Amino acid sequence: MSQMISVTLTVNGKRQSVTAHPDTPLLWVLRENLRLTGTKYGCGVGQCGACTVHIDGSPNYACLNPIKDLAGRSVTTIEGLSPDSSHALQKAWIAEQVPQCGYCQSGQIMRAAGLLKQHPNPTREQIVEYMNTNICRCGTYYRIVRAIERAVREG
Repeated sequence: MSQMISVTLTVNGKRQSVTAHPDTPLLWVLRENLRLTGTKYGCGVGQCGACTVHIDGSPNYACLNPIKDLAGRSVTTIEGLSPDSSHALQKAWIAEQVPQCGYCQSGQIMRAAGLLKQHPNPTREQIVEYMNTNICRCGTYYRIVRAIERAVREG
């Protein structure tokens, strides 16, 4: 059996200690150890964006980050974006009826939050370019763009 390690990191503002194999992806630590299931498994190879979370404030794929590299770091998941779904993006997502199947939406919202942190008032072109790393199999891209624009307008 492989050697396990104990890692302490901050998840959604709360210090957490987890024990796992060093190469366990953050995605599985979040879902299995911490029971934060809002972050979804999509492809496991960083190609779809369904597992997007923020690590130290920047969007990252949880499937590509081994727990051994996250000691002392800060992770924000969709559950930590706002405790009551009052974040401007979450409200805009509902208002624009973005989800169809909904599977990719937590990753989409977390990616969009990273965009608005970098560019508080992005152009449509910036939105499309920044969001192109996240795949929506249902094709709700136009609604995603509208929701981001709405979140900017309505704050």
